[in-house]
Amino acid sequence: MNKALLNSILAGVFVTMGGGCRRAVQEPILPVAVPETFSVSGTRPMVERWWEHFDDGQLNGLVDEALGGNFDLQAAWDRLAQAEAVARRAEATVWPWVDWTGSASTSRRDAKATGTTETQAHSLGLAAGYEVDLWGELASTRRAAWLDVEAQQEAVDTAAITISASVASTWYQLGEAQAQVRIAQAQIAANKDVLEIVTVQFRNAVARAADVLRQRQLVASTESQLIAAQETVEVLQYRLAALLGRTPELAWGDRPVGLADVGELPAVGLPTEVLWRRPDVRQGYRQLQAADQRLAAAIADQYPRLSLSAGVSTFSGAPVRDLFRDWLTTLAANVAGPVFDAGLRKAEVERQRAIVSERVHGWSGTVLEALAEVETALSQERQQAMFLSSIREQLELARQTYERNRESFMKGQVDYIRVLESLQSLQALERSEVTARRTLIGRRIDLYRATAGAWDKPRPGTAGDYFTAEHAEDVKDAEDALVIDNRGQDARGTQGRDALATRGDSGNAQVSP
Repeated sequence: MNKALLNSILAGVFVTMGGGCRRAVQEPILPVAVPETFSVSGTRPMVERWWEHFDDGQLNGLVDEALGGNFDLQAAWDRLAQAEAVARRAEATVWPWVDWTGSASTSRRDAKATGTTETQAHSLGLAAGYEVDLWGELASTRRAAWLDVEAQQEAVDTAAITISASVASTWYQLGEAQAQVRIAQAQIAANKDVLEIVTVQFRNAVARAADVLRQRQLVASTESQLIAAQETVEVLQYRLAALLGRTPELAWGDRPVGLADVGELPAVGLPTEVLWRRPDVRQGYRQLQAADQRLAAAIADQYPRLSLSAGVSTFSGAPVRDLFRDWLTTLAANVAGPVFDAGLRKAEVERQRAIVSERVHGWSGTVLEALAEVETALSQERQQAMFLSSIREQLELARQTYERNRESFMKGQVDYIRVLESLQSLQALERSEVTARRTLIGRRIDLYRATAGAWDKPRPGTAGDYFTAEHAEDVKDAEDALVIDNRGQDARGTQGRDALATRGDSGNAQVSP
């Protein structure tokens, strides 16, 4: 290849590297009409770590633990690491590649005329190649990969919001269950006191035997409610431990969990601010942009490709010291383009167009759902606050009614049925008041979840790093526990069990019972 041709190729490379049909990353606007304000908003400033609004130190510690130990969140981090690796791999395609080669061979030939001859050959070489991104296909693929990374980062933030909300919700459900246990215990004591009164009245021929039986039934019913509440306390502790990344345990049985005061309504902000703050909306936005870049890459794939290659190599026979005497260099340019592919590339373009359309519609649905979630949370909290106020008013009236009926019954002025009805109503309202308070907290959690954005979080290591670094001693202990003596019996002397151990090249022990 002469110098003029070489200069022409290099000039063409620099021109095409700076031009081509490149598609810029589109900035789509919101696909639906967004209202100017929400139906209601408060004045309390929002914070990134929204659960701190409850002013609950125990909850703060649990959420921090879950953000570092929850396995679903760690899996989301792993998916982010995968996306980053894919993006780095796509990044590499826009750079030249260089390989080295080497070989050594010996051949022997036996012939009657010439006898036995041996031939040795040695070679070393470098080969390089580069694809000129004429139409921006490689650049679009690379941009799509990095947009996937950004989308996966939003998925990590979405998972963190979901997990923190689940921890907070489970924590206050545990507080409600503990309160129900205390209420049931107090109601059992109160019902037994009434049973004693009714029994005395029966002995004095004031009450009937059926009244005593009804009161005994109420005591038994309240005891069954206590059992159900105690079961809920245990189950919620197991659920909370799993959210934190712990093995199921009863770690909070003796730790009282109070139901927090939700406080005043936070300032949720403008609808557009909330939408761009939500990571799921931003994730759909990035996925749409990535799909658009892949469409650009599919369109560019229909046009010719230009690639450059270069190589340098040396070759010698015997002896090896002559290897670097002779050199061969090559420089080539190759152009290739489709002639007939039976509509393969066109079909891929149409598929990518359909994916872009799907992303647009999916993102539109996400935006509408986000707006609906915020309005729903605001409405439900408002209604729940009014419901709780009504329950508390009824509870106070029921308490007064029961006290008067109980006093009148002891004086013989009313029958037992009225006492029983007022007592059952009072106790049901006591349980409902606790549930209504916890539900109001849950509505506030729903509101925070619907309006929350991202915050700084520690990034955990991969499972391999975690296994080798933090659990090396545990693995060693497990291997030491699996020691088998020469007779094939367990070294710890377990009676009635023989075991054979074989350790292969992989180092894994196989034990058969």
